[in-house]
Amino acid sequence: MPLTLPPVVFGSSALGNLYEVVPDDTKREIVAQWMQHQAHPVIDSAGKYGAGLSLENIGRFLKELGVDPGAVRISNKLGWKRIPLATDEPTFETGVWFGLGHDAVQSISHDGILECYEQGNELLGDYSAQLVSVHDPDEYLAAADFGEEAARRYEDVLDAYKALVGLREAGEVARVGVGSKDWTVIKRLFDDGVPLDWVMLANSFTILTHPPEVIGFLEQLDKAGVTIVNSAVFHAGFLTGGRYFDYQVVTPESHPRLFEWRGRFMALCGKHGISPALACCRFALSPPGVAALALNTSNPRRVAENVACVNDPVPAGFWQALKHEGLLAGDYPYL
Repeated sequence: MPLTLPPVVFGSSALGNLYEVVPDDTKREIVAQWMQHQAHPVIDSAGKYGAGLSLENIGRFLKELGVDPGAVRISNKLGWKRIPLATDEPTFETGVWFGLGHDAVQSISHDGILECYEQGNELLGDYSAQLVSVHDPDEYLAAADFGEEAARRYEDVLDAYKALVGLREAGEVARVGVGSKDWTVIKRLFDDGVPLDWVMLANSFTILTHPPEVIGFLEQLDKAGVTIVNSAVFHAGFLTGGRYFDYQVVTPESHPRLFEWRGRFMALCGKHGISPALACCRFALSPPGVAALALNTSNPRRVAENVACVNDPVPAGFWQALKHEGLLAGDYPYL
């Protein structure tokens, strides 16, 4: 039976201090808003998020709020393990995470992924991950030299999946998936027969970037009964006015075409009376098989806005205007 999800999966990177130190009171209110706006929310996290801080805060604040473990589903993207902080700043992803008391190291192998799973559940406390995946296998593979090391690393990823499938068969977890910024790595795993229940694509299918080969792969996943979660649909906030694009600060001088596209996009949104966030979300949900968006915020008030962005309608004339202006592929079939 296909995995069913609510239309918003709540991302939790802000609970790990992504881009800034988020106060505990704010983090607690974010979790409270999750519970208020969905009866049985799905929360997405990872050992990489703040070197486990996100997982720790999820368990901590759910417990403080008195949430029954059966009332939530937690997704833990595995592949990064918390280790002691031995330097002034964490080394695993510099300039992205702030105010951390631990570091993290990548650990993708059969035994390594099980260690990540066990550590994740320890950090969650009274809660546990029901949805598990290998996190960023694309980055792990890209770090290899060509030849033997690349082949060995891919075997590591396959071995990690053997471990996760074993957890599923033992009833320890409900579903197994993959999260990746490079959709071709997901396709490679899928084509090689890894039994995936769900996939999470990041930065791969958005209102800005929607190449036909990605659309074809989404259609292939849908026919195979694999549930799709679309993530990073704002390109790390850039499409809604932020200064980060795909996790890097950009400027009009360094990326003039990006800013030109955003300016025209926002102008059309204003003309049609809709928010850029709504346009991004409704487009990202439009292909067959996309069951949910993973949406993250460091502002508790935006939880309600994120939920609205997957439900509120967008007038058909807006999509036609985007196509007419060359901001959306003219032959895009699902709007």
